[in-house]
Amino acid sequence: MNQLPTDWVAVSDVPDTRYARTIDGAHIAYQVTGDGPLDVIELSSGGLSLSIDATRDQPDWARFVERLASFSRLIRLDPRGVGLSDPLPTDSGLTLESRVADVLAVLDEAGADQACVLTATPGGYAAMLLAATHPGRVRALILIHALARVLWAPDYPWGAPTETFDAILDRHFEPGRAGDDVARVAPSKASDTAFRDWWDKAGRRGASPASARMQFLMLRDLDMRSVLPLIAAPTLVLQRSDNRFVVADHGRYLAEHIPHARYVELPGADHIPWLGDLDALVDEIEEFLTGSRRVPEPDRLLATVLFTDIVGSTELVAREGDRRWRNLVDAHHRVAREQIERHRGRLIKTTGDGILATFDGPGRAISCATALRHAVRGLGIEIRAGLHTGEVEVMGTDVAGIAVHIAARVSALAGPGEVLVSRTVTELVAGSGIEFEDRGEPELKGVPGTWRLFSVIG
Repeated sequence: MNQLPTDWVAVSDVPDTRYARTIDGAHIAYQVTGDGPLDVIELSSGGLSLSIDATRDQPDWARFVERLASFSRLIRLDPRGVGLSDPLPTDSGLTLESRVADVLAVLDEAGADQACVLTATPGGYAAMLLAATHPGRVRALILIHALARVLWAPDYPWGAPTETFDAILDRHFEPGRAGDDVARVAPSKASDTAFRDWWDKAGRRGASPASARMQFLMLRDLDMRSVLPLIAAPTLVLQRSDNRFVVADHGRYLAEHIPHARYVELPGADHIPWLGDLDALVDEIEEFLTGSRRVPEPDRLLATVLFTDIVGSTELVAREGDRRWRNLVDAHHRVAREQIERHRGRLIKTTGDGILATFDGPGRAISCATALRHAVRGLGIEIRAGLHTGEVEVMGTDVAGIAVHIAARVSALAGPGEVLVSRTVTELVAGSGIEFEDRGEPELKGVPGTWRLFSVIG
C-alpha cells in the first residue's frame, strides 16, 4: 500500500471556488467539500485573515477539513475582505449584520436551507447572531474558543483590558511591527520554522493590514450577552483548557448562558482548532452532530523509518550556550526538512535534536540520511542515523509500531556520522549499488532477539 505525503494535495482534490452574491452586491467566495447527509457551514477556523484557499498548503488544516467532510457536506467561506471574496467597502464600516448577510447568501447559493454552523473565535459573533435571528436556518451551533465579548467589564472579569486590546491593535496590524502571534495562538508550532513561514505568507495573502485591522476593530465593542438566551439551536461549546489567547472562562460563560448548551473542555493549549489534538476535537463535533464518533482503524503499511539525532548535544550546549544551540537545532531542522522533501519522504516530527521520518523506498531513505549527514557538517555538527523497514501503523500525522521502535534502537547504536541500517533494509536494496559493512548482531533494547546491522559505506 503506497501512501502520499501528508502535505501533498492532488489538483483534483482541491474543491472548486464558487461565489454567492449578497443583497448589497458583494461576491462571497465559498467551497464545498464532502457529500454527507448534514450541511455544515464553517466560519473562520483559520483566523481573521487566512483564506480557505490556503488550506491546501497546510497539512493539519487540510486534515481538519477532511475529517469534517467525512460525515457532512462541508461549506466553507471567505468573509468579505478576506482571500477570494470582495474587499471591504471603503464608504462604510464593517458590521456584524454584514457578516450574517454573507453567511445567508452562501447558504442560499449552496442550497442549504438549514445547516449546522461551526465556528472558531472570529466567526463566533456572527454565528450566534445568525442562530438568534434566523433560528430556522441553524440546525445546530458549534462554538470553538468563542466568547461573548472581548473587553473586561465588572461583571465580565476575564475580558481583556481596553489598553491591552488597543496595544495589540496598534502593534499587530502594522507591517514590520507585528508581535509573535504564532506563540500566542499556536504554541505547539512556536519553534516550527516551516509553519511560521506558511503562517506569515498565508496571512499576507489573505488580507491587507488595513482589512485585518478593520475586522479586529469590529470585535472590540461587541457584546453578545443579551443574545445568548435567545439561541434555541442545540449548542456545543468546545474549549482547550490551557488556551491563553481565549481563556476557558469565556467558553464556560457561553455554556452557562445559552439554553441547554453542552460544554466540553479538552486538554491542550493551541487556540487554532486544527492544531494540537484535532482528532479529539473533531470526535466531539462528530458525536454531537451524528450521535456517534468514528473509531478509525489505523492504516498499516510498509515503510522505511529513519531516526537521526545530533551527536554530542550535551557538550554542544555547554560549549555554545543555549541561544547558539537553539539556532543550530533550528538550522538542522530546516536542512532535514529540505532533504526529506527532496527525497520524497514524510517528516513525522522533530524529536528535540533529531527527526523521525518515513519513506516508501529504502533506497531513497538511505540517500536522504547520507545527504543529511553531509549537509549538517556545514553547520559544524555530526548526526547519527538509523533505518529499518517494516510495517507501521499510521495514526493521523504520527506513526507507531515495532518498526518504529527498531529504527530508534538502531539509531542509538550508530556512531558519529554513521548511517546504520537493519538487514531488512539491505535485502530490499540489493542490486542498487549501495555498499554496506557488517556491524555484527547486537541486541536492541526492548526488542526481542538479536538483529544483524550494517553501516552504509560512502
